[in-house]
Amino acid sequence: MAIITISRGTFSGGKTLAEGLAQRLGYPCLSREEVVTCAAKEFGIAKEDLAAAFNEPPPFWEQVPGKRIAYLKCVTAAILQRVEKGNLVYHGHAGHLLLRGISRVLRVRVVADMEFRIKAAMDRLKINRDGAIARIERIDNERRRWSRFLYGIEWGDPDLYDVVLNLDRLSIEGAYEILIHMTALPEFNLTPAAEKALKDLTLSSQVWAALAKNELTKKLAVKVSADGGRVTVEGNAGSRKVADAIPEIVRQVPGVREIRCEVGVGSDWYW
Repeated sequence: MAIITISRGTFSGGKTLAEGLAQRLGYPCLSREEVVTCAAKEFGIAKEDLAAAFNEPPPFWEQVPGKRIAYLKCVTAAILQRVEKGNLVYHGHAGHLLLRGISRVLRVRVVADMEFRIKAAMDRLKINRDGAIARIERIDNERRRWSRFLYGIEWGDPDLYDVVLNLDRLSIEGAYEILIHMTALPEFNLTPAAEKALKDLTLSSQVWAALAKNELTKKLAVKVSADGGRVTVEGNAGSRKVADAIPEIVRQVPGVREIRCEVGVGSDWYW
């Protein structure tokens, strides 16, 4: 059993690797684009808003993560709902961050040199060389700003990954063999502790999603955690009415056994 996240730089070959690997392992395969569509449908949040949480760097006046974190938790919930028997291949630049609470996830980074990426962009998008370079540089810059803002990390830092594969130097078949071998290692099999972490992250993400989609609580500045069915919500609400509504909304999420609400009344101007 293994959950594999493949962080794919634009036009680096990660999508091809993910789909082929999932087919060989018999695992479900999910892309960032697919999961945004699924999360929008399941949680009743506009697809454009969820996509923006992934793709758009924050405006200069937005000094805290705010609603972006809530929307990313909706996406996390949608990813985890598609884990089948502990198995999944997810490809998209943020998978290793969204699932970082689960220690046994195999975190893969796919890279390629600039010439490889330029050619791939030109072939796929039918654009000239200058257009391809501009497209790649823009997306790379957005992702760097995104990861710094939300997580305080450098998106390309190799310390964030278990393995970095250069598909300009390594064949796709060679990449398959490496990753298939790694999934069999005990370091990436789900232990009871890792399975509990998976369940806790799933539940906390579902609670966060329930709060984010509710008109009364969608502007909350909160943190949600779960431990074996016990859910804790901490942070601030704009009014006592909103704070009092939280337990009732959380109680409706399947799997919640106990609620600890530590939400005070304070400013949430940044929403």
